[in-house]
This record gives sequence, C-alpha cells and structure tokens, in this order.
Amino acid sequence: MATASGHLTIFTPKPRTLQTFKASASVPSINNAPAAAGNFKKQLMGFAAGLMAASAVAAATPLAADATRIEYYATVSEPSCELSFVRSGLGYCDVVVGSGAEVPYGQLINVHYTARFADGIVFDSTYKRARPLTMRLGTGKVIKGLDQGILGGGGVPPMQVGGKRKLHIPPHLAYGPEPAGCFSGDCNIPANATLVYDVNFVEVYKGNRK
Repeated sequence: MATASGHLTIFTPKPRTLQTFKASASVPSINNAPAAAGNFKKQLMGFAAGLMAASAVAAATPLAADATRIEYYATVSEPSCELSFVRSGLGYCDVVVGSGAEVPYGQLINVHYTARFADGIVFDSTYKRARPLTMRLGTGKVIKGLDQGILGGGGVPPMQVGGKRKLHIPPHLAYGPEPAGCFSGDCNIPANATLVYDVNFVEVYKGNRK
C-alpha cells in the first residue's frame, strides 16, 4: 500500500490457526471393527431370544382360549331337573314347557342345543355357532334319542315352540358301539357314549312346504 510520503508499506498477514475436528466416539475406527462386530452379534442374539419368548407366549394363548370357551359353554346349561325314564331307556324332563305350536312330524324345525357327555364335558353346541340347527324329525335324519325326545312317542310328550327339555340318551339311542364325528382318525364321540342334550325348540322352520 502507498503512503502520502511515497514509501511503500507491506503488510504481512498474520498466520491463522487451523481448527481440528475429532472423530465422534460413536463411529468405530478400522482398528475397533472386531469389537463393534462383537457388540452387534450380542444385540442380534438378544433380539432372537426376545422373539423366541414372544412366540412361546403366543403359542400358549390358544390353550387358554379353549379353556375359556369350554367354561363359557358350560354356563349355557339349563337348570337341573328330575329325569323321567321311559321304556326305551330315554330320560327326559321339561325345564320350560312351551306354549307355541307342537313339533310337526317330518317337517323342519329350528332348535338350539348344548350336547355333553355323561361327565358334563361339552362336545357340541349351536350357541358357539350363533345360530340354531335346522333338523327334520321322524325320518331317521337324527339319532333316535333326539327323534323320540323332541317329537315324542313311547311315553314322551311332544315338545312345543318355546319349550326347553333335557334329554339323557343312552348309547343304543345315540351312536351305539361305533365312534362318531371322526376326522383324520380322531373321533369326537367315542363308542358307547351316553349323551346329554339341553334342547331349546326355537320355531317351526318357515321354509316348510305348505
């Protein structure tokens, strides 16, 4: 830079200090790669162990659900009543005597039922399907104990709409010496089983031919 006196003055720039940056401790260096890999392996093993534990809990859930289901369907049992036995060996008693139409011979009707073995274990129920069963009586479409127990005959009065009846069905009026409800070798009803039905006569099926 030139001054008023004509002399040239040269300014020497001051040296600057360069800032240095240190690598973050969270970023592994090449030398620390084996340690980082070990930590990752431990984290992966921990995650796998947690996943296995969650799977074990999930696998146990259906068993609890089944237990609850059996307990629930046991609560739809009608109150106990004193059974009357007729010559055929069928036992019956009316929990509620219906006031509607009498069950028609050979026609379709809708019934709700809960079916148990003699020891009280439920093996079938229309309530779990949330709809009654449509059946035809007097034509051999159902077991003899249901035919006689609902349709009547042999000392058993016919049911009426709105009626609720308990039936104690001996093996020879049920499925006899052969197991029933079999699928892939597993049978729902063993041979010579005595069955107990709680039957609710809901209605005469509206689709019957006039």
